[in-house]
Amino acid sequence: MRRLIALASVVCVALLIGTGAFAQVPPNPDNPNDAVPDALTPPPYGEPINLETAKMVAAAAVAEATKRNWNAFCVAIVNPSGDLVYFEKQDNCQYASIGVSQHKARTSTRYRRPTLVFETLIGKGPYFAYLTTLDDVIASRGGNPLLVGGKVVGAIGVSGGSGSQDNVVSLAGQAALK
Repeated sequence: MRRLIALASVVCVALLIGTGAFAQVPPNPDNPNDAVPDALTPPPYGEPINLETAKMVAAAAVAEATKRNWNAFCVAIVNPSGDLVYFEKQDNCQYASIGVSQHKARTSTRYRRPTLVFETLIGKGPYFAYLTTLDDVIASRGGNPLLVGGKVVGAIGVSGGSGSQDNVVSLAGQAALK
């Protein structure tokens, strides 16, 4: 019995001493993630993009690439849940860009923001390194949400060129909805 009481006492003392490790960490004034915004107003999700509209968005993107004499892009259009609705591949597009274009579109619609936002934030330093741990994120420009009436109906993802080229083609597709 004495051993049991002694063991229980040791455990209690260890717990009391160790509770300091569970104390709340004060905010770091250097970390922008510790600031609590007053508002949160992401665009709501709308009715999923239909096939006809998805084809129109992709056609506008491919037309921009063709106008610039770029023949190396994959264009993916997804619905708000990130599921593929329409895909188009130019003849000279590298095979790796098939999956990357779909990943960009999926990230953009699920997080309701352009993939350029992730790329920019990760470039700001170690306080944004956590972004790479988020589920299904790609931090490479070329993914943009598609909005109708202020609601996210899907996204476009483009891959095959440089990041800036991917984004130009993607924005051309996005502009087809305006």
